[in-house]
Amino acid sequence: MNVTSVCRQAKLASRSLAAFSAAEKNAILSAMADALKAGQDYILTENKVDLNNLSGKDKVFEDRLRLNESRIDQMIEGIRQIAALEDPVGEVTGESVRPNGLVLKKVRCPLGVVAIIYEARPNVTADAAALCIKSGNAVILKGGSGAINSNRAIYKVLSDAVAEAGFQREIITFIDDTERKATAELLKQDKYIDVIIPRGGEGLKNFILENSTIPVIASAGGNCHVYVEKTADYDMAEKILVNAKCQRPSVCNAAESLLIDADVADRYLPGLMKALIDNGVTIKGMPEELAKYGLPFTPATEEDYHTEYHDLIMDIKVVKDCGEAIDRINRYGTCHSEAIITSDAAAAEQFAKKVDAAAVYVNASTRFTDGFEFGLGAEMGISTGKLHARGPLGLKELTTEKYVITGNGQVRK
Repeated sequence: MNVTSVCRQAKLASRSLAAFSAAEKNAILSAMADALKAGQDYILTENKVDLNNLSGKDKVFEDRLRLNESRIDQMIEGIRQIAALEDPVGEVTGESVRPNGLVLKKVRCPLGVVAIIYEARPNVTADAAALCIKSGNAVILKGGSGAINSNRAIYKVLSDAVAEAGFQREIITFIDDTERKATAELLKQDKYIDVIIPRGGEGLKNFILENSTIPVIASAGGNCHVYVEKTADYDMAEKILVNAKCQRPSVCNAAESLLIDADVADRYLPGLMKALIDNGVTIKGMPEELAKYGLPFTPATEEDYHTEYHDLIMDIKVVKDCGEAIDRINRYGTCHSEAIITSDAAAAEQFAKKVDAAAVYVNASTRFTDGFEFGLGAEMGISTGKLHARGPLGLKELTTEKYVITGNGQVRK
């Protein structure tokens, strides 16, 4: 398998895909969704091979890797949702007429070739393929070694479906090599690839940022906080906190830290800590803040406050006010998803304006930061950067714009 050859094929395929109509792209997506259902048993069999090959991996990795009928159905539903969305390609986002009669239109168009490098999440194979096709981009898929059999199976099912529907198979390509050397080679293919999207841990993101000659849209991890402000309703705070931490602790939009105003700490923390403990959460915190409540916890270190646990672990910190909460979030957070629980509109506005994050929640769980939940069908990742796109990377975020200028013979004097 030659990385350069795969990239060259993707580039050639992207040129025809860019001109496909919405109906043509939707026909491809429909064929892909049908093929996933028909190939379900094959995919699950290959996924079991990956699961059986697990060695020394934790339950978080296993949860992300594991497929079942329900998760495949979610992949299929995501593809069908993407097909139902309006095609962003060709949208006129701005128009003006110059004094010399030139008509300027700003038109949305595909990026070209998108390469996504991801870890342990076989569903990304289907999500990325569908999003790229609908937005007119060829996609190069590069998954991690732990999910190689699952990813290969999903890719085969999808690319076969594209070909059987009468379209060019190479609009979806796959790097069937899990070595770091292949990733390093992929990151130098700026002649053929227009953007790289990493989806995984900080180690993967940093390696790509340090080695890529191609523009990168960074999809980083999530060290997310829930801040219980002094006017918060207790029942709402407990419900949101337990959901944000416990509903699926292995994902990047799960909360890792609880911040609580000193004014309500003595009233609220015993109940909140018990609710977390009852749901299997190990609590970390400062002894001078938590010991008086008589509930089990582990002393927190400075490193803990920087940690994305991916597990039923949560650190707790008492803060004096909203300002200190915002400062802590901007210091320790990863610009992903942050939540405030409050009845004070001024505090909510201050939090929303000053917290540096892709998604800021007022009285809701951080668990909603997701392409499916945002109505995007799926997402390529959650961008925590600030250039081009931020938050869930959906169809519009996979496009750029170009000027189309129409005249009637004008020349510049």
